[in-house]
Amino acid sequence: MRFADTDPLNRSRFPIDEWALVETEFGFDDQGRSETMFAVGNGYLGLRGNVEEGRDGHMHGTFVNGFHETWPIRHAEEAFGFARVGQTIVNAPDAKIIRLYVDDEPLVMTEAEILSYERRLDFRTGTLSRSIEWRTPSGKRVLITSRRMASFTDRHLALIDYEVELLDADAAITISSHILNRQDGRDEYRSGVTEAPAGFDPRKAEMFNERVLQPRVKRHGDGRYMLAYQTTNSGMTIAVAAQHSIETENPFSESGSIGDDLAKHIYKVHASQGMPIRITKAVSYHTARKVPARELVDRADRTLDRAAELGVAEIFAQQRAWLDDYWTRSDVEVPGQPQLQQGIRWNLFQLGQATARTDGGGVAAKGVSGSGYGGHYFWDSEIYVMPFLSYTAPIVARNVLRFRQKMLDAARERAMELNQLGALFPWRTINGLESSAYYAAGTAQYHIDADISYALMQYVRATGDEDFLARGAIDILVETARMWEDLGFWRSNTDDIFHIHGVTGPDEYTTVVNDNLFTNVMARANLESAAKAVDELQVNQPDEYRRLIERLGVTPAEVASWRRAAAHMHIPFDEQLGVHPQDAAFLEKELWDLEHTPDDRRPLLLHYHPLVIYRFQVLKQADVVLALFLQGHRFSMEQKLADFEYYDPLTTGDSTLSAVVQSIIAAEVGYHELALRYFRAALYVDLADLHHNAADGVHVASTGGVWAALAFGFGGFRDHNGRFTFDPRLPDGWESLTFRVTLKGSRVRVRVEHEAITFLVEDGEGADVSVRGHAVEVRPGAELRVPLDGQGPRILGAPTMRDVTGVRRADGTLLTASIPTLSLDVDEADSPIPVD
Repeated sequence: MRFADTDPLNRSRFPIDEWALVETEFGFDDQGRSETMFAVGNGYLGLRGNVEEGRDGHMHGTFVNGFHETWPIRHAEEAFGFARVGQTIVNAPDAKIIRLYVDDEPLVMTEAEILSYERRLDFRTGTLSRSIEWRTPSGKRVLITSRRMASFTDRHLALIDYEVELLDADAAITISSHILNRQDGRDEYRSGVTEAPAGFDPRKAEMFNERVLQPRVKRHGDGRYMLAYQTTNSGMTIAVAAQHSIETENPFSESGSIGDDLAKHIYKVHASQGMPIRITKAVSYHTARKVPARELVDRADRTLDRAAELGVAEIFAQQRAWLDDYWTRSDVEVPGQPQLQQGIRWNLFQLGQATARTDGGGVAAKGVSGSGYGGHYFWDSEIYVMPFLSYTAPIVARNVLRFRQKMLDAARERAMELNQLGALFPWRTINGLESSAYYAAGTAQYHIDADISYALMQYVRATGDEDFLARGAIDILVETARMWEDLGFWRSNTDDIFHIHGVTGPDEYTTVVNDNLFTNVMARANLESAAKAVDELQVNQPDEYRRLIERLGVTPAEVASWRRAAAHMHIPFDEQLGVHPQDAAFLEKELWDLEHTPDDRRPLLLHYHPLVIYRFQVLKQADVVLALFLQGHRFSMEQKLADFEYYDPLTTGDSTLSAVVQSIIAAEVGYHELALRYFRAALYVDLADLHHNAADGVHVASTGGVWAALAFGFGGFRDHNGRFTFDPRLPDGWESLTFRVTLKGSRVRVRVEHEAITFLVEDGEGADVSVRGHAVEVRPGAELRVPLDGQGPRILGAPTMRDVTGVRRADGTLLTASIPTLSLDVDEADSPIPVD
């Protein structure tokens, strides 16, 4: 696990600002990380934090949610049902570029003499601004300021302001604004871009060898430029348009040119000292699966026309107003902890940038900040991002669920392909088809069905939106319940135990197992939710119930079979060790000695063959522990403590999905110092690049997990079957913790202090909750203060491998720990060396 026990940021370069991420020195060696850290987006459109001048960089990127190319997956050995069509997000034409020349000397950040520098990602205004003072080779001082944003109020719009002022001399200035198809076109400065590092890394996007974007439209006039394309294989279309305007008292001329992959608008200015030049560049992106490119061109024209009518000042004002509302619903406050507060708000801001305007689309693992994981959607959305949305932005949560609902037909077809009834959602996808070429850690993760159903019911309980469920979303519950009842089977002398075999749980270091605890626990909840929803629909909305019967042919006998399977689901427990086995065979393996595994062998997936990893008790991410959180009401506190103490030393944290869950359960069972350490590890996973892949984009699930660790972990908030409960665990040294949750339309502010928890209705009619088992009615008016007797159990330190080894299994054998070794690094050898 990568911890951040001390402040991991260089505060001379990144000073603390609770409402912004500020950079005071340009970083030459970590541009990939900073491009991610300073990206702007709105859920639909994302612009990486590349400098406007567009030369040096790690990965120049502009991404549109869901805009992808497809390609055939070539398996070394084919088998029936393998994923056939790969999908990868496309790097959309880049309209960020504005190149500056003073007396024909270009501004190149990696070479220029910079006298002052500041870049600021402002969480309240939703803008990335930059101010630099440059001394040209001839000694002239030039002030360059810029702002950019991706609009939250018009998801198809981005805006860039670029201003140049000569401070001590006159000069000839040229400003060249571009739209460049980086996916296929050749940037004349590409030699300055850091290429992808050599070596295997499954977290990165696939590369294309053939042309992706086929030109369809190119047009320019009156400062407006339009390029439109269609992808070669997926058939998707995109239009990119830019409108330019200039404000200056200096004499100038302008010209332009356009080709298939590059459009340029050039201003030549005879600039005088103290007379600024301001360029405004409004940009529009439109994409579609089936709409012709020419129609998207018309849409982009309309977007730019509206922007011109509004004006720059109004567009930025609307952005600020949108974020004012966002923070009213979503802010989490930790007074007296400015370093943490900055990190918290950066993570929450990233959640907004990844989700706000998905508008019926999914939430990719990297949002729209990078190409990591190929732009795919995973279970991350439902388990790590949806809780934040359901309790702070219900309309966005509903849209994300509608995205899954639209995938249901494809999920039915996938289930049939795998000889199952019902529906099986793809493990990783963009267009609804399974895109995971490695089925053992992909398709076998059937638990995604239960994850989606869990998120659906969490949304319904949080919002009371029974209508959404009744009008079609219930089909998800029905079809996933059918899959589970068909996948599982009955086995015992009396046929009273229901098993699920041949699946993979959240831990991808253990694959294709029998009775994975997480899968069984979540499948049980899925079956129960489906049965209850159908029964309630029959009673409360008989017309919708009849429509459900007509659509899906659900029968009372079928519903009863779901309920029976849930009631008899096998939940493995080992009496000898006193823990829940991760799966039927997990405890038979030897332990991987993580405490003595060298750092240069982490993450394990980049240094050991999967078969090596699969032979050991070692976890990529929390598996059983995640079940303890999501279905916490089904486990006792003693079981949670025992399971946490057993699995925590075996968990590598090689997945960024792990730390937040470990923090939540560590806090609940009493490992308060460890909970804070895990929280900090999640908080800085991208800001400090703790996993060494922040350059590929923001870990959006981890940002959602940061909110969860605050609200569910330290705040002690739970929602099990519609009961809103609080059992806080405020860390030592924290004065208080304040967060908001929207419960059935009422926004409630929750403040946790060491002596009490306080509730205030900020909007709505209030809510009924409980605090440590005592019912509390929260109503509009004055704050309601509930005294607390401490912050739960307190256990110092952390579980260690020594606590696990030396214990005997049920068959009398000892648990021992070791590390697979190599006599020589494979990449240093003339031929592969077998693993001992």
